[in-house]
Amino acid sequence: MRETGSNSSPVADLLLALDRAGTEPLHRQIATSIRDGIRGGRLRRGSALPPTRTLATSLDVSRGVVVEAYQQLRAEGYISSKTGGYTEVAVDGTGAAAEPLPAPRPAHRPRIDFKYGRSDPAQFPRTAWLRSVTRVLTHAPVARFEYLSGQGVPELREALADYLNRVRGTAASSRNIVICSGFAQGIALLIQTLARDPDMAGRRLRRLAVEDPSTADDLRYVCDLCGVDLVPIPVGPGGIRAELLDRSGADAVVVTPSHQWPVGAVLSPDNRAVLLNWARANGTLIIEDDYDAEYRYDRAPVGALHGLAPDHVVYAGTASKTLAPGLRLGWLILPGRLTEPVAAAKIAADRGSPVIDQLAFADFLSRGEFDRHLRRMRPVYRRRRDTLLAALARDLPELRPDGISAGFHLITWLPPGLEEAAVVAAAAKREVGVYGLAEYYLVPGPPGLLFGYAGLSEHVITEGVTLLAQAIRTPRRKSGAWG
Repeated sequence: MRETGSNSSPVADLLLALDRAGTEPLHRQIATSIRDGIRGGRLRRGSALPPTRTLATSLDVSRGVVVEAYQQLRAEGYISSKTGGYTEVAVDGTGAAAEPLPAPRPAHRPRIDFKYGRSDPAQFPRTAWLRSVTRVLTHAPVARFEYLSGQGVPELREALADYLNRVRGTAASSRNIVICSGFAQGIALLIQTLARDPDMAGRRLRRLAVEDPSTADDLRYVCDLCGVDLVPIPVGPGGIRAELLDRSGADAVVVTPSHQWPVGAVLSPDNRAVLLNWARANGTLIIEDDYDAEYRYDRAPVGALHGLAPDHVVYAGTASKTLAPGLRLGWLILPGRLTEPVAAAKIAADRGSPVIDQLAFADFLSRGEFDRHLRRMRPVYRRRRDTLLAALARDLPELRPDGISAGFHLITWLPPGLEEAAVVAAAAKREVGVYGLAEYYLVPGPPGLLFGYAGLSEHVITEGVTLLAQAIRTPRRKSGAWG
């Protein structure tokens, strides 16, 4: 058989082997190889076969030999010809390889799911994004499709610096930005780097302070791998209690100052000052997770900490909450001393984030499409939040809402007599998903419920709260156990 020089050739795709010294005619050898491929499951129903002329050229045989082989397989029902002149496999294989894998059983999801921490994927700006992708594919320099630095493409870093400095009050330079695959990867790269190499102050990361409650479980795995201890710091009405950091022994702290996750508190000016003074006095690091600051409803946006102390603050952002988590785009603004080692860690992890998505997002930002998308979505999410608040006030006034000024979720504190786990279980029986705060505490704290509203219509939100009220009050009527 003649070598074709390409793994994408018809011969390579079909794995046909011809014994030119054998006694069996070539057309039968071709038919047997294709038949075995179908029976064994390598060639599935609907798979296109090469045109006879193309396959004959690749095999260095006359076209009549391939035509005869195809005719035999067509007569046996293995292949069929379709309009347009192409040939495809007409049957499923009968061998073990052809048996389909059992479909994974999807996890049961409630009919009305107040799942938190996600935007509405149906609102993704497909048309505008497609325009950006088209421009990128048409005009991007060829060099952008080669291996790049771990920091990401310069176009996106420059667009992000301009946007974040303008909208979030950061002090970003494109030289100090590293593009990553969302916040989870960004924080993992940072922790690995800090635990391995001394920071400018000559200290390695050994103790990492986190807000309590928070999503500390997202950090636990990488901290365990790196030998880093998690230190919980309680959250109050003004955000993290920064005055407790001095005696925590922490080398760094992760905070969500603009809209604390999950309680929703905004870091007060006093706590901001204490937090920044702690970092400056001790040579420690503040990691600012600015996860949903673009969506604010009842107050002016709060500027990022990064702009006040860029040498002591790592700013982490992501497109997951503003556009869609499936994009897997995030970014870190780093003190200059950390940029190169974190970029090297990114290269070691995955050789860099997909270049087309980076360039498309850069175009999307630079042309103002991101601003337009946010302006369009703020009133949508605000209406859904207002609907949820109105329904809670009407049907469940005993639940006290909090953290309502921004984002995609709010919490409600539970009154005495209502047990968090019991409420969640009772709601689940009515196909309503609500979520307790207990799993977000490192040290047990007051009970509450999390309500995500971004992905639900106003009608569904109202129905969900009505069903939740029924779920809560039914046990009361039956046993009086809840008041």
